[in-house]
Amino acid sequence: MSLEDRAKATAKNVEGVTQETIGKIKGDPKDQAEGKAKQAEANVRHTAEDVKDEVKKNLD
Repeated sequence: MSLEDRAKATAKNVEGVTQETIGKIKGDPKDQAEGKAKQAEANVRHTAEDVKDEVKKNLD
């Protein structure tokens, strides 16, 4: 897996956690939902990269 892709996914997760937390503090459900969506996107990216790594490992 590309270290750059992993870093981007991690950054997206941090962004999502931050946005969700700010939404909770402000009482803004839209920010909370958007933050959760960003976290979910980051999880999907991590999973996709994990699958790529596993396929590459099995081919080697």
